[in-house]
Amino acid sequence: QVHVVESGGGLVQPGGSLRLSCAASGIVFRFANVGWYRQAPGKQRELVATITSADNTNYADSVKGRFTISRDNAKNTVYLQMNMLKPEDTAVYYCNIRQIYWGQGTQVTVSS
Repeated sequence: QVHVVESGGGLVQPGGSLRLSCAASGIVFRFANVGWYRQAPGKQRELVATITSADNTNYADSVKGRFTISRDNAKNTVYLQMNMLKPEDTAVYYCNIRQIYWGQGTQVTVSS
């Protein structure tokens, strides 16, 4: 059984930083493509960043230059480093593995 757990969300002021973690079990993680998505209240879920098994990365235009996705296969974990956060980054952030498995999400709130 595959388990995906996100952590690291919280309340941060505009301009601040957070690092989200996505830990997975029950899957051969190093071969998996992983994505971070987010969903703000009243909006559709959107793709934030992806990382392939070959460490190729892709970002939504709204986060380019501010967010960095990375992975540690030894720890079965993918990270999302978020810098220069804006109020519009406020959302529940979800991790997705192989476009099949989802975590429960972690809340990120950017507010003064």
